[in-house]
Amino acid sequence: MKAILVKELGGPEKLVYGDHEIGSPGAGRVKIEVKYAGVNFPDTLIIRGKYQFQPELPFSPGGEVAGIIKEVGPGVEGFKPGDRVISGTTSGAFAEEAEGFAFNTHHLPKEVSFQDGATVLMTHGTVIHALKDRAKLQKGETLAILGASGGVGTAAIQLGKAMGAKIIACASTDEKLEFCKELGADILHKYTPDNIKSALK
Repeated sequence: MKAILVKELGGPEKLVYGDHEIGSPGAGRVKIEVKYAGVNFPDTLIIRGKYQFQPELPFSPGGEVAGIIKEVGPGVEGFKPGDRVISGTTSGAFAEEAEGFAFNTHHLPKEVSFQDGATVLMTHGTVIHALKDRAKLQKGETLAILGASGGVGTAAIQLGKAMGAKIIACASTDEKLEFCKELGADILHKYTPDNIKSALK
């Protein structure tokens, strides 16, 4: 199969397009025919060798994927070839085929496109964990989001609103704040590093 590969650590200019095989999925894993792959900030770190773990060279980057199950590994239940799924792959998604852990693979409803599905797990999953598990955000509370126009920030606006919070979107330019307003932010704050605390108060 073809894949975007890291054969030498560095920036995007070091990426190459070539042949790469992953074989049959291991225990607890699934092999996916990639339709779309999400591009996220951790991808920029892993290709430079600056992420919290590092695959052996050569590897394909890409931490989330939407596609169709091609094969299931030993011990996998609830998935079969032909299923539409999204999966957190950690790496390997920038390829024609990727391997994902079954525990981090989810069925994708027919009404959700592969393109949309490939953008959900990393940003929205991070925000759900932050707002529900850690912050325990409640309806009617106020949520201030720094860097609100980025990937995690925009997901926080959307999910925070869905959870019933009042949203203060903080960003560094008028254009970014306008985008946050379109997503549903209630209050907009254009900040500089020295005014954010006093302005939020």
